[in-house]
Amino acid sequence: MLFIMSDHVTLRYAAASDRGLVRASNEDSLYAGSRLVAVADGVGGQAAGEVASELAIEAVAPLDDVDSDDPVEDLRAAVDAANRMIRAASEADPSRLGMATTITALYLSRGKLALAHAGDSRAYLLRDGEFSQVTRDDTYVQRLVDEGRITAEEAGTHPQRSLVTRVLQGSQVEATVTSPEPVPGDRYLLCSDGLPDAVPADEIESTLRDESDLERCVSRLVQLALAGGGPDNITVIVAEITPDPSD
Repeated sequence: MLFIMSDHVTLRYAAASDRGLVRASNEDSLYAGSRLVAVADGVGGQAAGEVASELAIEAVAPLDDVDSDDPVEDLRAAVDAANRMIRAASEADPSRLGMATTITALYLSRGKLALAHAGDSRAYLLRDGEFSQVTRDDTYVQRLVDEGRITAEEAGTHPQRSLVTRVLQGSQVEATVTSPEPVPGDRYLLCSDGLPDAVPADEIESTLRDESDLERCVSRLVQLALAGGGPDNITVIVAEITPDPSD
């Protein structure tokens, strides 16, 4: 298959966030723009998770206004800045000690793409009808799966499935930052774990494939998570790589 590439591409997107049916508040934060989409999920059970997720988004959001020659390094620097902001906020207020957040962010600039990830929020890709998860969960149960100690099916019901092993918490951490090839027509799904925890992968795949309208696609995914019990906050961004209409 021949992919025709251009520097003049942008992101079309739709996004939504819902508290879900169990949590008392929404600790997820998001950003969606023509260059940058990002999801941050404050770690449940920790102090001020919503503050940590907001700080992470605050740190990466300015990239949407930056025409970068090196989006990988600029996104890495923004995530590092988010981690430092979380550390400073924790040190300034003892009630926030231990606050933490995941981050999954996609940044497109000058025809180059960067994907940053830490935690158990996810990015999926639909390309030419093929669906795949392009991030790896930083969780205890994923480590058990990688070691062959449990199956992927068992991981879904494991009592420690929500235990994350790498997040932005102010301590020394390095997010995974990769440079996928941006192909016009690619459809990315970024989400907090409230979606895959409540909706089977095949339903996520079929919705992403079959619902062409981005806003309806996002709405349908949120409704599926609520129908699945809504046990956690639900944040969904669907973004397509498309030729820049300004060109």
